[in-house]
Amino acid sequence: MKNIHSIEFYTGSKEELLPGFEKDFPYIASRAELDKYIGCYVPWHWHRTVELFYMESGSIEYDTPGGKILFPAGSGGMINPNVLHMTKAISQKEKNMQLLHIFDVSLLAGEQGSRIDQKYISPVITAPQIVVIPLFPGNAEEERILKLLAASFCLSGDEFGYEIKLREALTEIWLMLFELSRSMRDKKNEHNKSNDKIKLMMIYIHEHYREKISIPELAAAAYLSERECYRVFHDCLHMTPVEYITAYRLQVACQMLAKGQEAVTVISHECGLGSSSYFGKVFREYAHCSPIEYRKKCQNSDR
Repeated sequence: MKNIHSIEFYTGSKEELLPGFEKDFPYIASRAELDKYIGCYVPWHWHRTVELFYMESGSIEYDTPGGKILFPAGSGGMINPNVLHMTKAISQKEKNMQLLHIFDVSLLAGEQGSRIDQKYISPVITAPQIVVIPLFPGNAEEERILKLLAASFCLSGDEFGYEIKLREALTEIWLMLFELSRSMRDKKNEHNKSNDKIKLMMIYIHEHYREKISIPELAAAAYLSERECYRVFHDCLHMTPVEYITAYRLQVACQMLAKGQEAVTVISHECGLGSSSYFGKVFREYAHCSPIEYRKKCQNSDR
């Protein structure tokens, strides 16, 4: 299980980049060290994979366009594919550690359109009303799933039959989640078009962050008026378009500082943040340290 404390995006699809995710076994396990993320939060993102998680310690808040849910230690849940979300570390008393299974549903269903896919997988992942399936101690059914979930992270990749044992554990958990989600699936809920619109605008920003981005251009990327652009950002991400653009540019700057040796002036222009003095000011507000201090901290920790 790999410890992670940053997030990257695919250049092509603009989804979260998942290092180690292989086609012949589309799965990765990771331990998210939320306190080591910049600002102690994972920025807005989405992925085509299922996210099944368990809180090892601390507590985190999941934000989606539909609202917020707090997950303390011992709780967990499932995030459906393509759901826009972000997470924030909440606990100040202990480390905020989250265990994650990230996998493509083909790992359980086999070929798309198979009987397993049609009966047990698609009804869950295609239900627009199912964004998060939360699991909390105190509910007998949810506690059974949490126990299995916690145990599944104890499987070792070095033991004989690991892949089969893991798939068996995830399948058992999925079947219980399928039953648990029955009442959620029975509720009728129309697809929220704002989710599609915000993703189109996020993708536009991810492609053009080096350039000057105007609000009319951004709105046009999602076929919206300027007023609707502001509304969608407020409703989905709870921030303005300009705030998101700046935050994304700073995320890219953090990656460049952590991995390269480019001068701060070069990075500030590469990220669309202008002069090095302005870059230094907004970076310090974002990361609570200077760009140079951030680079030293990241590169020293990798040694």
